[in-house]
Amino acid sequence: MIAYFNGQYVSKEDVKISPDDRGFLFADGVYEVIRSYGGRLFNVDDHLSRLSHSLRELHMAPVSLAHLKTVVDQVIHRNNLENEDATLYIQITRGVAPRKHPFPDPETSPTVYVSASVLQPSPGEWETGIAIILVPDLRWGRCDIKSVGLLPNVLACQQAKERGASEAVFVRDGVITEGSHTSFCAVFDGQLVTHPANNYILAGITRRVVLDLCVTLGIPVKESPILERTLKRASELMVLGTTSEIAAVVRVDDWIVGDGKPGPIASKLKRAFGDFVQA
Repeated sequence: MIAYFNGQYVSKEDVKISPDDRGFLFADGVYEVIRSYGGRLFNVDDHLSRLSHSLRELHMAPVSLAHLKTVVDQVIHRNNLENEDATLYIQITRGVAPRKHPFPDPETSPTVYVSASVLQPSPGEWETGIAIILVPDLRWGRCDIKSVGLLPNVLACQQAKERGASEAVFVRDGVITEGSHTSFCAVFDGQLVTHPANNYILAGITRRVVLDLCVTLGIPVKESPILERTLKRASELMVLGTTSEIAAVVRVDDWIVGDGKPGPIASKLKRAFGDFVQA
């Protein structure tokens, strides 16, 4: 595969990261994952806007979003992915500098890396409903920044895998926040509820599209904390993400959601999302 690395398009195997890169040493960097449907980038401007937010909040040097958009297009083209479903990965770190906690010289060049991979078909359970587990939210308080420091997410996701679940969903002080790599929604009395977009969750791109679709479909929406103790009262649960799109949750830990099948609102949103992608 051909990747972009610091101004050049090179074989992915030839990319060399310095051991003094602050992304390697401190997880001092940010990233984005963008989905491409048959060569068409999904809401790329929203992804790049969120990337800009992450850079700004970490006081990192801004990058040209127009240039990045061109780079992403080139990576798709150079890997012959115009007719494939793929994911594009962008990572930007504060660059290479001696290992000291304070920021390096402002003239330090950021490390910019962009790669692509063919998106493998989702397992059948993402179509028929998935199982999740609930785990304590031990992450830092700036989850709105898409930082490469993902160790709590990795540990939670591994715990889900070991328990036969597809996703781990975080609980902070009795409130459901989000999944290890997804947004989370619940349906109470016909109303879709999801955590407010604040510093405790990442403002998901798919989440935003789904909320807009709810307005179009006449589905009531409320951005409000979901208490863990009320979760069993929900008629439907679902997770949303760039690669998973919309997936109904049919099992939480050891209990079944509803009748154990994807509910009507999740199914309606999934169809509407598919139409949105095609359009």
